[in-house]
Amino acid sequence: MAGHIDCYMDLLSLYSFLAFEYLLRRRDVLATHGVSIDFHPFFLGGIMKNAGNKPPWTVPAKKDYAHAFEDKRAKQYFGVPDLMNPPVFPILTLLPLRALCYIKATFPQSTSEQAWLAFFRAYWIPPHANIDDPDTVRDVLRDTKLFSDAEVDAICAAAQEKQWKDVLLENTTKVVEQGAFGAPWMWVRDASGKEEPFFGSDRFHFVWQYLGLPWKDMELLPREAKL
Repeated sequence: MAGHIDCYMDLLSLYSFLAFEYLLRRRDVLATHGVSIDFHPFFLGGIMKNAGNKPPWTVPAKKDYAHAFEDKRAKQYFGVPDLMNPPVFPILTLLPLRALCYIKATFPQSTSEQAWLAFFRAYWIPPHANIDDPDTVRDVLRDTKLFSDAEVDAICAAAQEKQWKDVLLENTTKVVEQGAFGAPWMWVRDASGKEEPFFGSDRFHFVWQYLGLPWKDMELLPREAKL
């Protein structure tokens, strides 16, 4: 068995954060099946505009439902109990996304993923850093202890350069052509080389089925069973 998952994310997307955590925790098991994962920054605002999609927080009923029920359920299911809605939302995430494009191209995959995690946690977990601010981006990178001061300077400079603006644009354009309308967006290749898209953080059972992996569906237990 073999395959590959390209996962496209924006730091603004709560469900990108949850999908990222979910996939990282299952990387070792996926590797035993020959399935690899790669994470890519893209700009969610561009995706939504191109698809004519409306952010859920702009639809009052969806916003109220998420705040009252869905967010709490997701925190429990995905095991991220400290997650809370940021006081400033939405924000423009272009700067940290461009920084992540540079980090991905320059450093090992594990370093790139730890940088993703640092930015996600900085924004979504109290005290909620304002990651669209250049000084805050610098602080988040420095606090990871992953980079030297010179490397932090280089990353912050790259985030302002056309080359990395273009990389983010190319990533976004690529998934637009794939039909993306939201985040996270996954492009999955199976062992035969066939590829299909998958959307969201709650459809991994469809991904496993597509890849031909052994998996167990959610099962309702009898009353006497212990949780």
